[in-house]
Amino acid sequence: MPKIHLIAAFAALVAAGAAQAAPQAPHARLSMSQARTIALRAAPGRVISGEYEKEGGGWRYSFDIQQRGHVQEIGIDSNTGRIVENKSEGKVDHD
Repeated sequence: MPKIHLIAAFAALVAAGAAQAAPQAPHARLSMSQARTIALRAAPGRVISGEYEKEGGGWRYSFDIQQRGHVQEIGIDSNTGRIVENKSEGKVDHD
């Protein structure tokens, strides 16, 4: 019986550590879908990845969009919908 308690205690410690390691993302005013629409207006193509991330001290949506011959990265402020990044990543995604 003590072995089971030891395993349970270890599992609880691991779970607590994992919860502290990941920053809690705040609720965004824009949805991922709304941000994606804004990004595709700025760089028409096929979205190959999208994420909600903390970068540069703030939270934003980031999309990699495959266009003819290159990948364009578009960052959208999650609260204002403003484009905060618009850069070419070359022929392939470098992130």
